[in-house]
Amino acid sequence: MSTHIADADVDATEEPNPERPDEGEGEGRSRSPWRVVFVGLLALLFLAPMLWMATTSLKSTAEVSRAELNFIPGEVSTEGYQKILDAPQTPVGTWFLNSMLAATGQTLLVLVVATMAAYALARLSFPGKKILTGLVLATLFVPPISLLIPNYVIVSKLGWLDSLSAVIVPGAAGAFGVFFLRQFFMGLPIELEEAAMLDGASRFKTFLTIIVPLSRPALATLALLTFLANWNDFLWPLYVLFSPERLTIQPGLSTLQSAYTTDYATILAGGAIASIPVLLLFLISQRFVIEGIARGGVKG
Repeated sequence: MSTHIADADVDATEEPNPERPDEGEGEGRSRSPWRVVFVGLLALLFLAPMLWMATTSLKSTAEVSRAELNFIPGEVSTEGYQKILDAPQTPVGTWFLNSMLAATGQTLLVLVVATMAAYALARLSFPGKKILTGLVLATLFVPPISLLIPNYVIVSKLGWLDSLSAVIVPGAAGAFGVFFLRQFFMGLPIELEEAAMLDGASRFKTFLTIIVPLSRPALATLALLTFLANWNDFLWPLYVLFSPERLTIQPGLSTLQSAYTTDYATILAGGAIASIPVLLLFLISQRFVIEGIARGGVKG
């Protein structure tokens, strides 16, 4: 009887035969082509509006005005790009430069403010820290549209109306960047900072030489999100910028639509031009963005 028990124990602890494929693994491999097809269709769904914009911008005004819809242009035409680039009343180059300056300036300002505020909330100890953290996070639930009038009054009192300062400065104090970087900083090992301070480094030097270099993925993610938000902002610049030469790209493109007619080829040509920096920026920083998002919510 003991022999049978020993044999049963040996069978129970016997390692699985590597020659026999695991049923679950084989089933997963059999489903992988369908996953590829699903992801491909999902990507096509998200890319379809952008592809439609690109192809329509290469159509003539007559072809766009036809009742039937065709995805591929019957005849490639740069009429829309010529109209938007040559017309003196639509200084697209100036709008483009204004958007670049505004988005870049606000991105740099957000990185400086949010990085220092997030580090203070993540590492420093001071009275009222939890209350202050809660108040900062509570502002995330405030609808941005409700801040339109107060921000306008402040900008007007400062004399920043119809200037890029009105588009750059107000959005630099957002709570999202503070919250995102605070989560990232709390996931970093505190032993690195303690070792640096034992070697004689000050708190600020430790922050600059250790925390900031280790936070490049999170900083790249925040920079990209901030740049996109400012670049695509339409409502706020429309309220604070008045002169045609001071407009950014989004409210500037809205002036291409008249009250009675709409030249879709020209408008979509402007949209294609406006999307180029965003696509290039994402292609350059996508590795850091994925890493930053993956590590940003590890520890709360």
